[in-house]
Amino acid sequence: MQSTATVLVYSDDANTREQVRLAAGRRPASDVPEVQFIECATLPAVLKELDRGGVDVCVLDGEAAPAGGMGVCRQIKDEVFRCPPVLLLIGRPQDAWLATWSRAEAAVTLPVDPVEFAGALASLLRTRQAVSA
Repeated sequence: MQSTATVLVYSDDANTREQVRLAAGRRPASDVPEVQFIECATLPAVLKELDRGGVDVCVLDGEAAPAGGMGVCRQIKDEVFRCPPVLLLIGRPQDAWLATWSRAEAAVTLPVDPVEFAGALASLLRTRQAVSA
C-alpha cells in the first residue's frame, strides 16, 4: 500500500473545502493510505494540478461558481489522460442523475456528512489502488 494518497479538492467556497478535509480526516478508512489535500478554488488551478500528475482522487463541488463541479468533471474526463476518479458534491439527492451525466464515479450531498463522505472517498481510493497495482 502506498504511504499517502493525494486528494484534489475543488470548491470556490473555503468552508466547503474545510468540510471535506475534516470529514476525511487523516485517513478515511483503516485500509487506505493517509491522505494529503491539494485545494483549488478555480478551474485553471484544477487543470494545472491534474497536468502536474500524482492526484489519486478528485473531489469536486457541484455548486461551485463560475465553473461548477459537474461541468469540470465532464471536462476533465474528456481531456485528462487517465483521469483520477471523481467524487462529486451535489446540492440535493435529486441531482444524482447530473452526477451520472458528468461521469463522476461517486456523489454525496452537501452539507458533507462525515460518515457518508469518508466511505465514498475510501471506496474510490481502494479502486485507485487496485488499478495501480
